[in-house]
Amino acid sequence: MIDTTVFQDKKAVYYTLGCKLNFSETSSIGKILKEAGVRTARKGEKADICIINTCSVTEVADKKCRQAIHRLTKAHPDAFVVVTGCYAQLKPQKVADIEGVDLVLGAEQKGDLVDYLGRLDKHGRGEAIVTASKDIRKFSPSCSRGDRTRYFLKVQDGCDYFCSYCTIPFARGRSRNGRIEDLVEQARQAVAEGGKEIVITGVNIGDFGKTTGETFFDLVKALDEVEGIARYRISSIEPNLLTDEIIEYVSASRHFMPHFHIPLQSGCDEVLKLMRRRYDTALFASKIHKIKSLMPDAFIGVDVIVGTRGETPEYFDRAYDFIQGLDVTQLHVFSYSERPGTQALKIDYVVSAEEKHRRSQCLLALSEGKTRAFYASHIGKEAEVLMERSKPGMPMHGFTRNYIRVELPHDDMLDNHLVRVRLEDFNGDATALKGRLL
Repeated sequence: MIDTTVFQDKKAVYYTLGCKLNFSETSSIGKILKEAGVRTARKGEKADICIINTCSVTEVADKKCRQAIHRLTKAHPDAFVVVTGCYAQLKPQKVADIEGVDLVLGAEQKGDLVDYLGRLDKHGRGEAIVTASKDIRKFSPSCSRGDRTRYFLKVQDGCDYFCSYCTIPFARGRSRNGRIEDLVEQARQAVAEGGKEIVITGVNIGDFGKTTGETFFDLVKALDEVEGIARYRISSIEPNLLTDEIIEYVSASRHFMPHFHIPLQSGCDEVLKLMRRRYDTALFASKIHKIKSLMPDAFIGVDVIVGTRGETPEYFDRAYDFIQGLDVTQLHVFSYSERPGTQALKIDYVVSAEEKHRRSQCLLALSEGKTRAFYASHIGKEAEVLMERSKPGMPMHGFTRNYIRVELPHDDMLDNHLVRVRLEDFNGDATALKGRLL
């Protein structure tokens, strides 16, 4: 039993890189520390504990992680520094060798954080405690909101897909999940804390059920019955796992929002084969058509990787034409990054950095046009918006059911409230539509 008096008057800072799952896990760490007596450091205060949750999806992500570690150790020189997440799991010794790092926390050890922090002893360079293990089997639950309005419910972790370009299975382990009854109880707890919206997160959430014999569709139906949650959003789900019955259920549900995030990665079948993806462009297009036929106003976000090994100019042009013809709302564009140990390194054709940048800019321009057209088509309509807190004096923002960002004048009374608005013109930087309260 840890003597929690060691945490009295202790302050912590949190820094998260990467996906929504990371934000969910950072929030859970913050909740654990808060229960132990640690408060979040205010702006300008020196922290006693630094938590850095890392990403390793690309080489750029690795670089940003190292920069964040250096920046926070410099800003809080006496703090006990904890680095966790995918970069810490994949390259634990490299992280441990960074000056100022005291604990490299493995994927399965987050629940033991308070035990480690009970020591609160600084370590020298290369003397950090390393807990990362390559045998990752445990599912660590997480449902919290941190400083956000929306809750993030982790339902699944790990991945069995081993796409040729990806290291996530090595960082996160095999696919595993929580039990539906436990996840429903976490949703009920979010309601008790005042939560109105939950984002369902995981590494490969459509694969839910590997460890419990349940299905993702079973989970969706069970969560939909929880009283008090106004909105659910399904985060990234593989197109081959987004079944027609899930799409049909969402279209008829009051609580599941018409908002999908579906990774495409490439709009060229030859490249999809090189990537070892489990679908083709025909299947992907059929899913988009199914969604739009039932939910014409649905927001659909799509992940795309450019410049992967083997993507010739002809293949990119083919991919661009396919994506241009899709009725989707926004593209999340990533430049391919070579990851050690991946099968993609065996592919001969290499795309130059300059060409990757050019292709990325082409797709980003395409994305901007699609998003702007989607927003513009809703000007003049009424919508329900869940407002989120903002800094005093700054405009407030929130999202419609179909994920259009809406801006309103600041009013603390609106935080975490659902309001009816009329959608007007774009705001000054065209990142949202201005709303008028009804």
